[in-house]
Amino acid sequence: MPALSQFAIDVPDSLLAHARAGRQDAFEQIYRRFERPVFTLALRICGDREAAADVLQDTMLKLYHHLDDYRGGGPFWGWLRQIAVNEALMRLRRSRRLVAEIGIDEDDLPADAGPLPAAAADASALQRALASLPATTRSVLWLYHAEGYTHDEIAALMQRTASFSKSQLARGTRRLRALLQMEEPVHA
Repeated sequence: MPALSQFAIDVPDSLLAHARAGRQDAFEQIYRRFERPVFTLALRICGDREAAADVLQDTMLKLYHHLDDYRGGGPFWGWLRQIAVNEALMRLRRSRRLVAEIGIDEDDLPADAGPLPAAAADASALQRALASLPATTRSVLWLYHAEGYTHDEIAALMQRTASFSKSQLARGTRRLRALLQMEEPVHA
């Protein structure tokens, strides 16, 4: 049995049954249980409170309309968390498309804007490097480092083995280091 994430939140089957039967009070209880973790996850991904609030609402609307899709094969929070991650990533993609459509160009920035802060430049380089990785490797890196999934949980999500997750993490980390031209830390 895969190890439970530190973020696992239990939902009684009776509460799910009541919500599926259309009881508004049951759905409100589920909403209250997951409002904060979904918002926090969205905030970590989007980096903006307003966007996180929108992701929370979109996630809960999807939950409301697709609650019957949850079959109980895994933790409810794992299922809902995946919806939230997808909604947050979709929001980021839409936002990038909007920036591209607006056509922000460096020539449009004020002359005194100066170079990007080092952290922003590092984040941008990391984002480009991650984007160049194969989707499976990138997913394992994201789930492990950003979401805190264990190798057993990743294996279950991807229907693979824990050793597959570990090898993808190791390969992805090596590839990221190479792409970012980072050296291995020196151990004393």
